[in-house]
Amino acid sequence: MNVMPRMARGALAALLLPIVLFALWWVSSANSESYYLPPLSEILTTFDDVWLRTSRLADDVLPSLVRLLTGFGLAVLLGVGLGVVIGSSRPVRAFCEPVLEFLRAIPPPVLVPVLMLFAGIGDSMKVLVVVSGCLWPILLNTVEGVRAVDEVLSETSRCYGITGPARLWHLVVRSASPQIVTGMRQGLSIGIILMVISEMFAASNGLGFTIIQFQRSFAVTEMWTGILLLGLLGFLLALGMRVFERRVLHWYFGLRQAQRGGSR
Repeated sequence: MNVMPRMARGALAALLLPIVLFALWWVSSANSESYYLPPLSEILTTFDDVWLRTSRLADDVLPSLVRLLTGFGLAVLLGVGLGVVIGSSRPVRAFCEPVLEFLRAIPPPVLVPVLMLFAGIGDSMKVLVVVSGCLWPILLNTVEGVRAVDEVLSETSRCYGITGPARLWHLVVRSASPQIVTGMRQGLSIGIILMVISEMFAASNGLGFTIIQFQRSFAVTEMWTGILLLGLLGFLLALGMRVFERRVLHWYFGLRQAQRGGSR
């Protein structure tokens, strides 16, 4: 009965700060005469001309999203798969831990020149760059989530003969899913950054490529529109991830709510 008011309050809370920040930006930049900091009203007018009245959304934004989501999807498959294997076995975890600590300490942007040598400058390189950054938070959170599976539940499933794929899916992955989704949320944020960086290095299209081209041609207002669009895409992707999290972890949030209600 209170679902709609709760959703409305959540939407208002999510939008309140961006609205306030945009209002402050609008007011503080209204009389700006700086070439490098144009008024927000001018940026919004140019935004319409650059992105909505041309084919740039299809030519630049769509390829960026495809690269990002492809790399993110591959990182989820690799991270969850390897994380379940490593987290389920103590010897495997002890064997892999030094290598994992070494690899995750390498900043993904420095791998871009290396990946260019092996994968060229096409979409494969850009997807691999996204994978190289998204993988680690998903993998490490999955490992910790699998390690934290309740021993009582594990013994209970064994007593009831729940083994093999059924145990893996219904106990291990389900118990670790809150931390897996947390790793996915962190990985998506990293993936957006790496998507832009990879397109700034070597590309002929994409959002990062377009922003750097505007900067190099001193089209400052157009550059700001690209930054604004990038922020908007990040917000929408985070919102989509929140919806995904609510759907996948509805049992987890229901359990937490029941525990809070029972503790009162």
